[in-house]
Formats: sequence, structure tokens, C-alpha cells
Amino acid sequence: MTLLAQNLVLSSDISNLIQIEKLIDSVCDNCHITEDNYGNILIALTEAVNNAIVHGNKEDVSKKVTLTYVVSSNEVCFVVKDEGNGFDLNQVPDPTLPENINKLNGRGVFLMNSLADEVVYEENGSAVSLKFCLTNS
Repeated sequence: MTLLAQNLVLSSDISNLIQIEKLIDSVCDNCHITEDNYGNILIALTEAVNNAIVHGNKEDVSKKVTLTYVVSSNEVCFVVKDEGNGFDLNQVPDPTLPENINKLNGRGVFLMNSLADEVVYEENGSAVSLKFCLTNS
């Protein structure tokens, strides 16, 4: 049973990340998503949208990031899509390797894969689906 399904379209301005936090707060409150899930959703989704803005759309405010989400009784799924050319997942450096440990960036994909229950990259990487299994309160 779907409890909620919506879209949000943002221009590729990094200041729009605040809207993601507000959206997650609203979704978690309205759908009674527990704090156990909230942190994982907040971090992973913020990383996905940040990557779409910065890497996908190159912070070109004329390009949009589309966030679609569906909440059901046992899971929430977010799809983040940018207007970029995508990327090769195999070319993303592993941030846990010694040569990358001290780098200040490059952890977004790692975090998304670690925090979401399922991550699927589509459309050559210009769309990412993040699924979170919901725990009971």
C-alpha cells in the first residue's frame, strides 16, 4: 500500500539542499518513519542530490534535479535524476583505500551504498534509486 508518492524539482543550486532536509523531515513525520531510518535517509539522499547538482549538472542552475519518492508501509524509495551525462561507477575511487582516506570529498557514493538498503544506478548514472526498508517503531 502506497502512503505517499510525490515529485520535487530543484534547480542545480547547492543552496537547494536545505529543501531536501525539509522534505525528509516532512516525509518522516507524516509517514511515522522512525529515527533509526531518518539519519540514513537524510545522509544518503543529501549525498545523492548533492552529487546530482555538483557532478551531474555541474551547478548549472538552468539544469534541474528531479526527486521522486514513494513511501509504503514497509519501505521508502527515492529516485534522484539529473540532466548530466552520467558517470562510470567503476571509475569512482574507493574512499577507504589508504591513498583516499584523507581526501575531503569522494565519499558520496560510498555513503549511499552503505546507508541505503538498495542502490541502483540507471541512465548511465544520471539517475540513482535509493531504497530504505522501514523498521517498526
